[in-house]
Amino acid sequence: MSTQITVRLPDEQVAALDAVAKALKRSRAEVVCRAVEQHLEDFDDLPVVLERLCDPSDPVLDWDAVRRELLSSGYCSAAKELVCSIPE
Repeated sequence: MSTQITVRLPDEQVAALDAVAKALKRSRAEVVCRAVEQHLEDFDDLPVVLERLCDPSDPVLDWDAVRRELLSSGYCSAAKELVCSIPE
């Protein structure tokens, strides 16, 4: 079962939503549903995140080291190629 809801968005967000929907060849509704889904998944993960932040045995990562590792792994360039290859 699904329920229809109505939201008001600023014109700039509607324009951005339309651009994303066009790039992904999806409807506005599909993009919004996926965004809500992802947000709810992130919210469900919040207790785990907070627990790990408070755990003194959980290692703290150095952002510069992580960035260097990602850039040297080729992951960032592969991700960029994937994003840039999405047809408009």
